[in-house]
Amino acid sequence: MSNILHVGLNCIEPILDMPTNRSIPNKRWHLAFTAIYSSRALYSLLNQKKKKSRKLPVPSNPSFVVLNVKPEAFSSIDHTTLTAIVNEKSFNKLLEFGGIEGVADALGTGIKNGIDGSVNDVALRREAFGSNTYQRPPAKRLFHFVVEAFKDLTILILLFCAALSLGFGIKENGAKEGWYDGGSIFGAVFLVISVSAVSNFRQNRQFEKLSKVGNNIKVDVVRNGRRQQISIFEVVVGDVVCLKIGDQVPADGLFLDGHSLQVDESSMTGESDHVEINSHHNPFLFSGTKVADGYAQMLVTSVGMNTTWGETMSTISRDTNEQTPLQARLNKLTSSIGKAGLAVAFLVLVVLLVRYFTGNTEDENGNQEFNGSNTKADDIVNSVVRIIAAAVTIVVVAIPEGLPLAVTLTLAYSMKRMMADQAMVRKLSACETMGSATTICTDKTGTLTLNQMKVTKFWLGQDPIEDSSLISTDLLNLIQQGVALNTTGSVYRATSGSNYEFSGSPTEKAILSWAVLELDMEMEILIKDFTILHVEAFNSEKKRSGVSIRSEADHNTVHVHWKGAAEMILAMCSSYYDASGRMKDIDDGERMTFEQIIQGMAASSLRCIAFAHKQIPEEEHEIRETSQKLEEDSLTLIGLVGIKDPCRSGVRRAVEDCQYAGVNVKMITGDNVFTARAIATECGILRPHQDINNEAVVEGEVFRNYTPEERMEKVDKIRVMARSSPFDKLLMVQCLKQKGHVVAVTGDGTNDAPALKEADIGLSMGIQGTEVAKECSDIIILDDNFASIATVLKWGRCVYNNIQKFIQFQLTVNVAALVINFVAAISAGEVPLTAVQLLWVNLIMDTLGALALATEQPTKELMERPPVGRTEPLITNIMWRNLLVQALYQIVVLLTLQFKGESIFGVNEKVKDTLIFNTFVLCQVFNEFNARKLEKKNVFKGIHKNKLFLGIIGITIILQVAMVEFLKKFADTERLNWGQWGSCLGIAAISWPLGWVVKCISVSKKPFLSYLRWQEHHFLLYVCTKF
Repeated sequence: MSNILHVGLNCIEPILDMPTNRSIPNKRWHLAFTAIYSSRALYSLLNQKKKKSRKLPVPSNPSFVVLNVKPEAFSSIDHTTLTAIVNEKSFNKLLEFGGIEGVADALGTGIKNGIDGSVNDVALRREAFGSNTYQRPPAKRLFHFVVEAFKDLTILILLFCAALSLGFGIKENGAKEGWYDGGSIFGAVFLVISVSAVSNFRQNRQFEKLSKVGNNIKVDVVRNGRRQQISIFEVVVGDVVCLKIGDQVPADGLFLDGHSLQVDESSMTGESDHVEINSHHNPFLFSGTKVADGYAQMLVTSVGMNTTWGETMSTISRDTNEQTPLQARLNKLTSSIGKAGLAVAFLVLVVLLVRYFTGNTEDENGNQEFNGSNTKADDIVNSVVRIIAAAVTIVVVAIPEGLPLAVTLTLAYSMKRMMADQAMVRKLSACETMGSATTICTDKTGTLTLNQMKVTKFWLGQDPIEDSSLISTDLLNLIQQGVALNTTGSVYRATSGSNYEFSGSPTEKAILSWAVLELDMEMEILIKDFTILHVEAFNSEKKRSGVSIRSEADHNTVHVHWKGAAEMILAMCSSYYDASGRMKDIDDGERMTFEQIIQGMAASSLRCIAFAHKQIPEEEHEIRETSQKLEEDSLTLIGLVGIKDPCRSGVRRAVEDCQYAGVNVKMITGDNVFTARAIATECGILRPHQDINNEAVVEGEVFRNYTPEERMEKVDKIRVMARSSPFDKLLMVQCLKQKGHVVAVTGDGTNDAPALKEADIGLSMGIQGTEVAKECSDIIILDDNFASIATVLKWGRCVYNNIQKFIQFQLTVNVAALVINFVAAISAGEVPLTAVQLLWVNLIMDTLGALALATEQPTKELMERPPVGRTEPLITNIMWRNLLVQALYQIVVLLTLQFKGESIFGVNEKVKDTLIFNTFVLCQVFNEFNARKLEKKNVFKGIHKNKLFLGIIGITIILQVAMVEFLKKFADTERLNWGQWGSCLGIAAISWPLGWVVKCISVSKKPFLSYLRWQEHHFLLYVCTKF
């Protein structure tokens, strides 16, 4: 009995936990309910009835359900029913709950004020209906990337060589010492696999983190009467969400209020046509869809895994195995070098076998190795095994398996650093392509400017107004109506003494704050006094918005208010109000005066917004209502406002940096031509005396109406495009690409999506950018700052430059090692560098060298050279010059040591081979410094800043000393004395002055390999003419 009583009391405890903010009538309801429940529970205990068969009674009074935010408050509706209402678009089920208002009541949501929004309220809603997150597919484990690495053809060839070398080594030298070569190849392969797998694994994890950042969309919600921004993951069932053009619908829900709402449901249905959403015919909104037009408020009914979008996204994992163009080119290069190595190895194999079987080789005692039938079979097998091992060694040294690894390391490192510099990479290829950008087409607002707008000028009629008390009452009322009712923004004030909070776009916030603080506008009163009949929402093509309203006091008259770009609104007006409120006609002279006022404000870098009004009878409005169009003719101009948006402090320097780097910066804006020119001049895009006459400034409509030939001729000259539409931006991108430019484009609106997709690099804005724009972009600029775009350009060039440095460094090693072993094998029948030694060199170069050169940071020098062209070869003439001279020097020195080393140093063959190995490695260490600068002579500039590079050089030298002095048996080396170490260092150090001298030699800009193609072409022509 006591146990049952204890359970009963536990069930009562949550009910007794009454919120302190509950009203007195509701407290009484609560106490009454508690008393009824307690008496029933005691009655059941006395009659020994089972507690489990009883259900908690819910009072029928809806006020209790609305105000009680405990889980029991949602017992009248569950997430399954809510999900079914929207998924099935079921009006019948919706009506069963009393329509949208009934669902809102059941969820404890106020239509106007939203949910309570307290911590407990949100937590209980999450508990009852789930959170707005979805289960992601499990992340790929490290083992997956290990398996992927094993599939690489280069790795497979090396594993085959390792198996051959291991078998032949054990056959020739026994298991105790014969495993060294083969085992070291296996070790090297597994090390490369490990580094590659770990690098790819970490890159995958980095993509996951970036994906979380990218998916963390900010959403406008109304909680406790206050409009605020929260993360999409914090949205709960019952929230009232505010939607505008370009927004992603954050959850499933129902349309509450709004105008002209059209939604793109192609992500759900595949249909490209926009779907109209309203409260009468189709109030159902789906998570993941995009707002194409209009604005609205929605009631969230399902979140996370209870939405179709959540179920879909939980099955999709982001593919991070994207191969960039540069990676593809390097894989092709690696494959080509590998094939060349195989060909050389096969040639060496054939030559050595021929030499052996023709009796041209001698053993250690000077005797002929092959004497026909007199030679034992076992000796023949051992000799052939040794020859095959030499060929395998050449294959091993020829394959530059570190090239793809260098790209992976460089991209992973640059992505991480770019994130710290306010640029989030969505597509890896953009890192490389940005380095080749020749033109940047940028927006003005928020990118070149701060996006912190403020009304600084106000004109009524043809007079500037400084004091709002001078405005007539009727005219002031019209201005307040036009601001308060023709807006997507809102005003919130917690108490009468607290500060106002303004929400909406920067332009809307600037106008609202001006009207509230300067004109004493009471937005809430105006909203109550008028009914909104129809809305035409603002978009970047129309550049205006309109609304028709009816006063609650006068049902016979409809007021139409327009707001938008000043010259466009002026063109719709036939009259204007002066400061005293009198209406006057606009003749040609008056119109010219207004145009001069607008141009004057624009020349001061002000954005000009005009307000216009028309009063029409109810009967005329009913006739026009069928066409769903607002009155656009014969309007009366109310006034003009000038909005200041200051330029960002570092933007002029960033623009100059881009121009100095050979990158053209073009500004594409919706503002009028005078504002655009003023801002462009202030930012350094236009020179002070460049004007519309020399075609540097053009309007979007003019550019659009050019013939294709005229556009192609003039597009390079254009610096500013004003009054442009998204189509004009797309048209410019297409023209620039046709002329061979690599184009980067910024965009923040939904309509910018085509241009972002068309561009070589799409740059969306992280703060003002819509979700549609972000999804179409390659890189998201998190702080909306043009200076960050300049930083991305610098990083793009750095990625390309770092990879070129490593290619030059790696190929120097491969060319030198390949030629030395080939010449020695052909002439002497043996290779001076063993497989273990060559693999050690390759490991130093591939892993440590890649890490050292891939992590070089951007320098000012990168912005002093022109952009890399689309078709420019990966290995430039400068690189060919550097690597061939260094490789030639190493070949000459090492072959001299190979054939004359014993007599020069007075040492035996074993020490001579060690000297060759040690000198070769130290040459690479010194050449690593040369590789830091492809063109500059001072290779030590800024080296103190790269601690990782210096650390890797130190580790390399320490490991080399260990290989020579302590791992003699494994590395097949002999200890060297101080003099011999000094000689090796001296020979290797000559790489520095040699590198300095080589950079004094100028090279042709024509690609080196094109000469070979030219010779081949002329040879074929000669053959054709002869035969």
